[in-house]
Amino acid sequence: MSEAAAAAEPAPAKVNLHLHVTGRRADGYHLLDSLVVFGPVGDRVAALPAAAGLDLVLDGPEAGMLAAEPDNLVLRAARALAAEAGIADPAATLRLSKHLPVASGIGGGSADAAAALRALDTLWGTALGAARLARIAATLGADVPVCIASRPAVMQGIGEILRRAPPLPEFALLLVNPRLPVPTPAVFKARAASGAGFSPPAALPAAGWADAPALARDLAALGNDLEAPAIGLCPPIAEVLHAIRTRPGCLLARMSGSGATCFGLFADAAEARAAAAALPKAWWCAAGPVGSGPFTDRPGSP
Repeated sequence: MSEAAAAAEPAPAKVNLHLHVTGRRADGYHLLDSLVVFGPVGDRVAALPAAAGLDLVLDGPEAGMLAAEPDNLVLRAARALAAEAGIADPAATLRLSKHLPVASGIGGGSADAAAALRALDTLWGTALGAARLARIAATLGADVPVCIASRPAVMQGIGEILRRAPPLPEFALLLVNPRLPVPTPAVFKARAASGAGFSPPAALPAAGWADAPALARDLAALGNDLEAPAIGLCPPIAEVLHAIRTRPGCLLARMSGSGATCFGLFADAAEARAAAAALPKAWWCAAGPVGSGPFTDRPGSP
């Protein structure tokens, strides 16, 4: 095992453009169907050499909601990688710079775990390859496998079935979170209690979409099956969706994942940024193009 001096990896936000619950396995895990994209706004994970043991250091504007506890997903990812690689006494200091809200439906913890796997694979020189990293990722959570590559994908099963997304046009996203965490298990429990049925997988065009309005029209015919139960648990989500939907240039407003982060889809990044600047200052916001250029945090955003 060779060891690099240090390694750092981005952990971009994961956004579910649609999310259908298609069934439930005998073991209780729900089956999903989702078109997932990634934006350049996100966390960052650095892996540095250490004399012994695994340590986690937290910083960044959203770090206050986390604790460097043994069950933190970043440390769990490190232990899982060490076990897969046969490293008996793994040693590293992991620095997580947290910029995404916690429990917010945009895969922050999952993206962090995936970034930790990639960074440690480099630091420790284990060279496990994408397939083995994905296998480890699947043991850590439903969103971790898709976050390994952090590229647009259709995600199915319990997150382990991935295929390339149809070609996407240029578009921008506005991400908004009311700074209220929504635990995923509670959302699924509320959905089950409501008696909601299952949805079919989406039939996406293999040729993709010519432009952002075409993408938004097709997505409008789909949905997020977790949105209604999440609003029941966290009514301010509805307020966020209304605020996004009424901004000039917004083509579609929807919740991502299990919430509470919502997104607005825009054809123009400048309109997305202008929308972010007009929203309540107490909300977390980021806006920018998908696939090119950095997201920009709204001036004055906490």
